[in-house]
Amino acid sequence: MTPLTPISVADDDLALLTDLYELTMLQAYWHQGMRERSVFSLYFRHLPPNRRFMLACGQQYAAELATRLHFSDSAIERLADTGLFRDGFLQWLSHYRFRGDIWTLPEGTPVFPNEPLMEVEAPVAEAQLLESLIMNQVQLETVLASKAVRLVMAAEGRPVVDFGMRRMHGVDAAVRGVRAYRTAGIAGTSNVLGGLRYDLPLRGTMAHSYVLAHDDEREAFQRFAELYPGTTLLVDTHDTLDGVRKVIALKDAHPDLEIGAIRLDSGDLGDLARRSRQLLDDAGYQQIRIVASSGLDEYQIQTLVRQGAPIDIFGVGTEMGASTDAPVLDLSYKLVEYAGKPRVKHSPGKVNLAGRKQVYRQCDANGEFTGDVIARREEYIKEGTPLLAHTIVNGEVDSAHIATLDQARDQACRSISLLPATMRELTSEDDGRSSDDYPVTLSQALQQLQQDECA
Repeated sequence: MTPLTPISVADDDLALLTDLYELTMLQAYWHQGMRERSVFSLYFRHLPPNRRFMLACGQQYAAELATRLHFSDSAIERLADTGLFRDGFLQWLSHYRFRGDIWTLPEGTPVFPNEPLMEVEAPVAEAQLLESLIMNQVQLETVLASKAVRLVMAAEGRPVVDFGMRRMHGVDAAVRGVRAYRTAGIAGTSNVLGGLRYDLPLRGTMAHSYVLAHDDEREAFQRFAELYPGTTLLVDTHDTLDGVRKVIALKDAHPDLEIGAIRLDSGDLGDLARRSRQLLDDAGYQQIRIVASSGLDEYQIQTLVRQGAPIDIFGVGTEMGASTDAPVLDLSYKLVEYAGKPRVKHSPGKVNLAGRKQVYRQCDANGEFTGDVIARREEYIKEGTPLLAHTIVNGEVDSAHIATLDQARDQACRSISLLPATMRELTSEDDGRSSDDYPVTLSQALQQLQQDECA
């Protein structure tokens, strides 16, 4: 019997998770004896639609992955079978280890166009191999964290829970997405593996199928509540308000039965929440909370909150899990220095910032961020705080600069609170606003370098 193909990537296969041209370029570097130190910068040129900043997430995870890359005997054999690679190169590849340096933004840092999320310094082949893997990892978590933080901002302190696993793009996205959600401030997840792996509280209710499997809706509620004290009951399988009345009748008949919340999953959520709240309060059950779901996005949540809808918790699935309005961040991983010489790509509309860089974040007397300066690495900008940290040193992880899950979440919460208030407002393509309210400038030295290299 043929063994099943694994649904995740094992460490022994991780180095093969790359584009073909990365390996063919590596062979060309090897063949030409090109072993000088290089610098690659990871950044994006433009914000996706409806975004005023991105929440950098996954770059430190990707940096740690880089230190684990190796080519197993099996991987070398499979590459040999392609007929594309010479024996000497494959022998060299079998000894590949990343021994360079990586600088990263802290997880949970608001980031803007042209600011490096990471810079990789290593012999050119070592740094080149990381391109596809790093872009894949950082793009996923940054896109999901940036969507999730908009939902958190829209909820204005009310918990938001992840219900999106079933509509996410594959197993890796579903699990790693929980890591991004945790950084962004999401309160819980229905994803058991993701929640357990990344220490995010598990949250869930019941499906309509459970209610439909019973001949009587109230009996379904009773059986479930008896088994799971404090549970949330889904009340809209047949008629929402009738379902609420059945919950009330159940509580009247069994005062000791613990029911934590009801869930609304269809219809006019604002109106139904108000009417449900009235029914529950009139019956003396003010402690029973209301959970709302059903295709919610940040704009709908913001509207419900500002209308005063008595909803205690928001459950969000597809809109967060697929980041449907902005599912892609057009990251670039570009060579900016080789053999001690700055390098610039001159393609129209795709010119990169040459040289090693640092980002300095500036603030006013109250601590609110006022703008960023992208500078050369060796510069010191007195008026700002440097953001890029030296997380990988000579191929080894510097744990002092790697954020824990709690630190990443705190970093995101604190940093977003220090953005100008206008940057925390939700925007859409129709309102004509952009990230221009937050200035990002180049230092004089970096400007001069660009002029020299583009002359």
